[in-house]
Amino acid sequence: MELGETEKALTELAKAADSEDIYKFAGNLLVKVAKNDIVKELTEKKELENTRKMVLAKQEGRFRENLKDLQAKIDDAVKGKQTQVQPPGDA
Repeated sequence: MELGETEKALTELAKAADSEDIYKFAGNLLVKVAKNDIVKELTEKKELENTRKMVLAKQEGRFRENLKDLQAKIDDAVKGKQTQVQPPGDA
């Protein structure tokens, strides 16, 4: 969600002239900042958010693989118990 907001802010800043006043929130205050400074700050923030997104995607992939492995082990264990305990008369 933050990534989209950051990209939108960068898009709007690209449309703004260098001479226009740019403000950003600093707590409960609006502070005037230079356009170049805020573009640099938002670009760094975007890169950090993209990095976090990639890390989380990799973690999710590893988690899903571990989950599949555990599910397979559970399935094998359940199947093993079912073959060991057969109802009388089936043998």
